[in-house]
Amino acid sequence: MATFSSTPIVIDGKGHLLGRLASIISKQILSGQKIVVVRCEEINISGSFFRNKLRYHNFLHKRHIVNPSRSGPFHHRAPSKILYRAIRGMVPHKTPRGAAALERLKLFEGVPPPYDRKKRMVVPEALRVLRLKPGRKYCTVKVWVCCVTVRHCLNLVVQRLSHEVGWGYKDVVDRLEEKRKIKAQAFHERKVAAIKLRQKAVADSAASFGQLTALGF
Repeated sequence: MATFSSTPIVIDGKGHLLGRLASIISKQILSGQKIVVVRCEEINISGSFFRNKLRYHNFLHKRHIVNPSRSGPFHHRAPSKILYRAIRGMVPHKTPRGAAALERLKLFEGVPPPYDRKKRMVVPEALRVLRLKPGRKYCTVKVWVCCVTVRHCLNLVVQRLSHEVGWGYKDVVDRLEEKRKIKAQAFHERKVAAIKLRQKAVADSAASFGQLTALGF
C-alpha cells in the first residue's frame, strides 16, 4: 500500500493476522485512504485457542461501575467489531482527524454486494503464512468468537441469568457465503468458456488475415 488510490481499496481479511492488519489499516486511513475489509470472520489471531478464549473471558468481566450500558466498555462479539476496536485503539479517535479517519473505514462479515464483484487485495505484511513462524498456534476469529460465546451462554444458563450474549449470525454468514461462492464459480466457468470461444474464433479466422491484408483491408 505504498501508493494512494482515489477509489476504496477492498481487502480480503481471510488469513490475515488481526494486530498486523489493524496497524497497517490505521496508518492508511490516517493518510486519507479509504479501506473496505470483507470476510472479517476469517481473520486469524496468533496464540492458542484456549489462551485467546481466556483473554476474551477476562475482557468480558471489565465494566464501568457507573451505568455500564452507557459508559462501556462495550464487549463486541461480531468479528468486524473486534477488528474495528483494534483499529480504533491505534487511531486518535477522539480528535477530528481520527474521527474522519474512521469514517473512511468499512468492515463486513462475508462479501456483501457490490464488493463481491470488485477485485480484492491482500496485505503481505499481515498474512499469517508469511509473518507467523511455522508451527506456531493460531485461531480464527469466527471460531474463537462463537466457541467463547457458547461457553459463556452455558455459564449464563447455569447461573440462571436473564440475558444472552454472543454473535448469533455465524450460520447466516456461512449460508450467504456458500451462495456467493456458487454464483462466483458459475460466473468464472462462463467467463472461461467465453474466452475459449473467442480464442478459437481468432485461430479459425487467422488464415484469412493474410488475404485481407493483400486486398488492402
